[in-house]
Amino acid sequence: MSGSSSTFGPSALVTPANALTLARLGATPVVVAMVAATGAGWAAFSVAFAVGATDGVDGWLARRQGATRSGAFLDPLADKVAVVAVLGALAGRGIVWWLPVVLIAARELSMVVYRMAMGRRGVSIPARPSAKVKTLVQGVAILLALAPPVSPHHVVVSAALWTAVALTLVTGVQYLHDGRRAAMSTTAELAHP
Repeated sequence: MSGSSSTFGPSALVTPANALTLARLGATPVVVAMVAATGAGWAAFSVAFAVGATDGVDGWLARRQGATRSGAFLDPLADKVAVVAVLGALAGRGIVWWLPVVLIAARELSMVVYRMAMGRRGVSIPARPSAKVKTLVQGVAILLALAPPVSPHHVVVSAALWTAVALTLVTGVQYLHDGRRAAMSTTAELAHP
């Protein structure tokens, strides 16, 4: 029995999964504005939760209807933008410390640049399951920082955020290693066709 056929091919741009990803990108400034205006609160928590939930839904849709190259680029980009922007707003309000935010932002930006550079060389670095865990932990840290009962407990919020930093840095090293191995494999294939 054959598996389900894909609704969209790899080059499709307009898909329900991509629409959700773009909605996540569009909603991120709303969360940032809410945090900047009022700090932690249930309204910002609810919108941030909804933004995070779309990540799982668009992934499910992509697997069901067919993954696309545009989705493979947009989905992790939307995750990074949402995480860094909201963490920046939280740091701006003094809810979290700037250092973990800077470490996460530096890793996320460097990975975007690295993957683009490797892509230009024809080297693809597939997503790791650990990267989804990293994004989930980042999201949990953000939600804890936004939840009024937890937000004043800096030890809890800091522990969650530093756990996210550790996973963020570890997965960054994993991607660098994966990229180096993929580049060596591509070079070997070109040398011995």
